[in-house]
Amino acid sequence: MTRLSLTFFAVLAVAMVATSPRSAAAIEYPWCAQYGGRGGGGRNCGFVSFEQCMETIRGMGGFCERNVFYEKPAQQPSKLPHKRRYD
Repeated sequence: MTRLSLTFFAVLAVAMVATSPRSAAAIEYPWCAQYGGRGGGGRNCGFVSFEQCMETIRGMGGFCERNVFYEKPAQQPSKLPHKRRYD
């Protein structure tokens, strides 16, 4: 490759990184699956319900437990119904 094309690709790569969207914070869910197995298994805290977690680990071994890092979302005030005006 020529020096010009290498420079072009370097500038292109920097531009792509600079304009890429920032990653969002990790989403925590209320239930975690602790998979069994040699070497300690793995952990996945991406379950909305206990039942969903149990269905995932069925046949693999392991157990489900509450995610100690889960924080309930802040309660947003409910919107009042819009009143129609009849003039």
